[in-house]
Order: sequence, then structure tokens, then C-alpha cells
Amino acid sequence: MKLYNSATHRKEEFVPHEAGKVSMYTCGPTVYHFAHIGNLRSYIMEDVLEKFLRYEGYDVTRVMNITDVGHLASDADTGEDKMVAGARREHKGVLEIARFYTDAFFADCKKLNIKYPDVVQPATGMIDEYITVITRLIDTGYAYFAGGNVYFDTSKLEKYYVFNDHDEEDLAVGVREGVEEDINKRNKNDFVLWFTKSKFEDQALKWDSPWGVGYPGWHIECSCISMKYLGEYLDIHCGGIDNAFPHHTNEIAQSEAYLGHPWCKYWMHVHHLNTGSGKMSKSKGEFLTVSLLEEKGYDPLVYRFFCLQSHYRKSLVFTWENLDNAKAAFDKLIGRIAALEETPAPVDKSVIEAYYKKFIETVGNDLNTSLGITALYDVLKSDLDDAAKRAVINSFDQVLSLDLLKKAGELRAQTAAPVEDAEEIEALIAQRTEAKKAKDWGRADAIREQLKAMGVELKDTPNGVEWKQV
Repeated sequence: MKLYNSATHRKEEFVPHEAGKVSMYTCGPTVYHFAHIGNLRSYIMEDVLEKFLRYEGYDVTRVMNITDVGHLASDADTGEDKMVAGARREHKGVLEIARFYTDAFFADCKKLNIKYPDVVQPATGMIDEYITVITRLIDTGYAYFAGGNVYFDTSKLEKYYVFNDHDEEDLAVGVREGVEEDINKRNKNDFVLWFTKSKFEDQALKWDSPWGVGYPGWHIECSCISMKYLGEYLDIHCGGIDNAFPHHTNEIAQSEAYLGHPWCKYWMHVHHLNTGSGKMSKSKGEFLTVSLLEEKGYDPLVYRFFCLQSHYRKSLVFTWENLDNAKAAFDKLIGRIAALEETPAPVDKSVIEAYYKKFIETVGNDLNTSLGITALYDVLKSDLDDAAKRAVINSFDQVLSLDLLKKAGELRAQTAAPVEDAEEIEALIAQRTEAKKAKDWGRADAIREQLKAMGVELKDTPNGVEWKQV
């Protein structure tokens, strides 16, 4: 597999630290509110990466943190803790809302067919580990105590900025909102490893430490969680492009200072989901959730399909029209699969091997999921028999996770009852006609495929639609 490495700014052949095994870390949610669909785009694409690696035969261990303390309103270690703000908004305790929104996040992931990580670690469960790492960083001169906080000293590094020379299409790293000057810092890029009560007297979650009662900074959490479960060498670190600076930059700085050697080899960053006014964000009030999509009648897997049609390193524009187009294409795809006969015929693996190979080559070229979708259509258009087509589609769906055969089966079940008279057929034809008038071509095509699965052939004529059962 070739993967674009954000740290080197080029596609590289993926070679894990240990042959046959992959250690993978994905930045988890800050559980102070529901995840919006822009957040979830990153998790969808990371899920595809994990499943593709497993498809290739790797033994993958994926670890995810849950940020339930230490993530402040500003990336410059200023402002209020987001968890405290969320608790105050809902008049509940911090750990109470953390549990609620953690459960809500994984419920959304389940609806989107995102695999549950092998390890999920809340940040509040690792306090001793943070103190151990911070203590060594102080002892080795990489950190200092000032104004009640412990800071990492970036001047000790040969290179601090790692992701700052992105291509023009990437995030303008270093341009952040709400950055305020901290007079305790020796250098403007220094960041907090541990806050004491001097930061916020009313901080809800606090622990004893050698530097006073306080709580960890956001960045130290991911480094320690990753090292605890995945060791000193990490293969792939994933996250949204807005995490590249400062969060991932700071992770590299503190992890390599602590370990004394290179830490993570490959960095994967998923780009933004944009609306007409720019990046989708909670602070702007553009807050579309999976539940809202469901309320509007969309299957969550339509949104997954929408994301897979685009490359993860390109910003994706969300509009309801674009989602409708994805729904139409998805419905048509399911309809075509539903038209395949469920035959028990044996499948000649040598015949379909070329399709597997092409799928691995295309999707394995920097996770090109749009070509993975195209591969499904290529199978449907091929001269393979229906049993072979279903076998190949089912194999590809181990990576794409769109429940293709399941949904095709549900569509067939809707039309499986015997037709005793023409009323059901005429009703479907009328629905197709209305869909065509509304220019909902995907729905119209899907109905045609339903009728085909019922053994009904259609012929459009100047005088209307003629049909016959075959």
C-alpha cells in the first residue's frame, strides 16, 4: 500500500515497524457535545484505512483516546476547558456528560459501520502515566515549571514545525483562532504539559502532582496513551487536518524528547467537510449530526457512501443537493445488486482473482475510495456470472462497509411477495413516473431495478410505459 505521509509530504510505500503487524492511533473525540458529520468524515476514512490493512492481511491494533479533560477552547492553551463548558451548558457533572457523549459518539459510529477500536482509553484514566513522562521531560531539560504550569521547551528541539510546509490545498498550518500570549512561556511555541489550579480555580477535575493540584494538557494525553498500548514505535497516526498543528506537532515534540528516537513513521490527515460558508464547525453553529440526517430520512450509510466518493485529502463540500445525488447513486447501486440472482453456483476463484488484485491496487494507492466505488460498477458490468459478482462485491464490502448485499436482500424482500394482480406493478410504475418528473433519476432507476427483480420488463413509449412479466 502507498500512503501519503503528511510529515514528508509525499506518497510512501507502507512498511510497518514489525512485519505483518500495524500499530495505529486515531485521535478520539472531545466528548462535550455530539460529533457532527464533519468530525465523522475523519473516522469514516480512518475506518476504511484500518479495514483495508486487515484486507491485505495485516494484524492491526487500533487505539483511540477519549478526551474528557484538558482540551481548552484555544489551541494556544488558553480559554476554558471544553468539558467544563459543556457540563455548565447542561447543568450536569463533567464525567456525566463525558459518559453520555462517549456513548452517543460510538452509537453514531455503529450507524456508519465504523469499527469499534481495539483499545479505547479515556484521558482521565492515565494520570499516573502523564506524571511519569512529564517528570522525565523536566529531568532531561525538555520541560520547565513557570507561573504554576509545566511547559515543554521547544527551543531544545532541532526541528519543531513538522507539518508547516503543506501544499497549497492543505490547511494553512499555524494560522489559528483565539491565540493569546502566555507570559510564562520562554518561547512563543512552548506548550503546557500540566496545568495547576492557578489556571482555573474552579476546574472540575483535578489531581495531585509534584507541581501542585491540577490536570494534564491536551497534547500529553495522546502521546502517553499511544505509548502505553502501542509501544515506543507507532506505525500510523491519524486525525483531521486541523489536528496537524499544534496538537500532532506537539505530540511529536514531547514523544521523541521522552523516547530519544523517532516515534511515528506515517501521519494521515483527513481534510475538512465544508459548507457554503467554509469548514463545518460547532462554534459557527453549523452542527449537522447523524441523528439529524436520519430525521430527514437519510440512511447514515448514504453519508458514508457520500464520503467514499471523494478522496480524503480533498476538502468535501456538503450540501443537501450533493447528499441527494449520493443517495440517488447509492439507491441505484443497491438496485443493480438486488437484480443479481442468488444462485448457489460455485465460484471459480481464479476467474475473480484479477478483480481482487485491481481493487487492492486502486484503493491501496493512497486510499482511493472513489475508485473503490468504481470497482463495484466494473464488477456489475463484467461478464462474470451472478454468483461470482456477488462474491466479489461481498469481498470489496469488507473494506467499504456499505452493507451492499444486506441492503440488496432487503430490497428484494420488499418485492418478493407474489403479484396476484397488476395493482402493485402499476403503483411502482406510477412512482417511477413521478420520480422522473421530479428529475430524481436515481430513484427512478432504483424502481426500474426493483421491477426487474420482480420479473417485470418496462418499455417507455410516446404513449406511456408498457410492461410485461417475464
